[in-house]
Amino acid sequence: MDMEPANRRILVIDDNVAIHDDFRKILERSLDTSLLQEVRAELFDDVEEQKIVEKFEVETADQGQMGHRMVQDAMKAERPYAVAFVDMRMPPGWDGVETVEHLWQEDPDLQVVICTAFSDHAWEDVIQRLNKNGQLLILRKPFDNIEVWQLANSLTKRWAESRQAKSQLELLAKWAEERAEETIKAN
Repeated sequence: MDMEPANRRILVIDDNVAIHDDFRKILERSLDTSLLQEVRAELFDDVEEQKIVEKFEVETADQGQMGHRMVQDAMKAERPYAVAFVDMRMPPGWDGVETVEHLWQEDPDLQVVICTAFSDHAWEDVIQRLNKNGQLLILRKPFDNIEVWQLANSLTKRWAESRQAKSQLELLAKWAEERAEETIKAN
């Protein structure tokens, strides 16, 4: 079975453009970082410290409706996002919960992190309303850079594993159906 390349596509939906820049700085590997790692390896001779860090492909939207259209377009192009970081408050449009509901209508496999400094909704209500506990995490603002990177890294892997499991189940179902047809023909 061919392994498809890792999906490191991240969508950030937040009405604050400065947050978009923060996510890009955290998740997109810059040339400065690469150069710094090379110099460090030469100076301190610690090649094992210089691990290749896969960068993420980060796209942004400033409102839930725009993010929804981006997910629709990504699905049509067969280039889905693995993870969406969604702000809870985005006036004047949809809030984070409504945005996530629309995103999951388009892509039920999308991993989601709701980011917020406020709690406009009781978290129990949010979790119950969205009803996909295995695909939903909450990140409080202000967030730590390493938390964002770890979430993105873990959730892109979870997305891939979920997709692989689904593919294997489909193969098993097809195989079982073929065997059942063969058995019926044989009898």
